[in-house]
Amino acid sequence: MVDSTSTAQVTDRVHDIAVPAATRAFSTLSRIDYENALLAEVASAGERPAEQWARAIIEGAPAEMREMLAQGWAELGMELGGDADRSVLGWSLRQAEPDLAVLGATSGLGFRVEMLVERRPHAVLFGSFVQFDNEEARALWATKEHQHAPGMRALLEGAVTRG
Repeated sequence: MVDSTSTAQVTDRVHDIAVPAATRAFSTLSRIDYENALLAEVASAGERPAEQWARAIIEGAPAEMREMLAQGWAELGMELGGDADRSVLGWSLRQAEPDLAVLGATSGLGFRVEMLVERRPHAVLFGSFVQFDNEEARALWATKEHQHAPGMRALLEGAVTRG
């Protein structure tokens, strides 16, 4: 049984935020056409490095959620795969430091995407950056964008709930 009080507390601790300039600077994309970020207040954030937070957020999601992610990424033409030690659910681990993990993937349909997890003293920031290489990619994203931020929120809230 899910305790609705604890679920409400987690929801109250996860906030949509404007992407801080210092966070944006970690992106390796040549241009950022879309960005978003969420911040989760987590007292124990410092107990695990950013890469472990990234794995908890994405790989630790329930199987049904991971299947939905895989389907959505396939619809966007994301080219995922690679060595499990250097990837997170198929996303290339481009940078891994104690306080920062940057994941990246490219789409054959004209997207370049990065997800970023930044560990802070008492919080975890989960952000994304998208570059469109053509108008077709931009148009396809427009049909999926409404699912993106809520999906990221669900992933981050789930990781916080699971601890």
